[in-house]
Amino acid sequence: MDNLDTHRPGALHEACPPAQARAPWDRFEFVCTPKHGNWLNVAEVERNVMSRQCLNRRIDSVDVLAREVAAWQASRDRIQDWLDWQFTTEDARLRLKRLYPTHEV
Repeated sequence: MDNLDTHRPGALHEACPPAQARAPWDRFEFVCTPKHGNWLNVAEVERNVMSRQCLNRRIDSVDVLAREVAAWQASRDRIQDWLDWQFTTEDARLRLKRLYPTHEV
């Protein structure tokens, strides 16, 4: 689960009566991903880049919007810009060691 605001007990209580909201929360053990290692961060970074480079003005038509986003995406693909992901599996095993099983021989 990511760290989205809706992934908390209060969000269920806002959407459902108390008894109904508590039932699913009690059945699961929720383990949140670390904020610095969240895949959603990558998507948010890319969306922010698109907002600054492509959607930083008023666009009156869905057709124009679709063309602009397609052109921006083609340009982004062409330059092969990528995010320098630095959170490694080894980092995850150290920081999230309570989530990884240990096997003693």
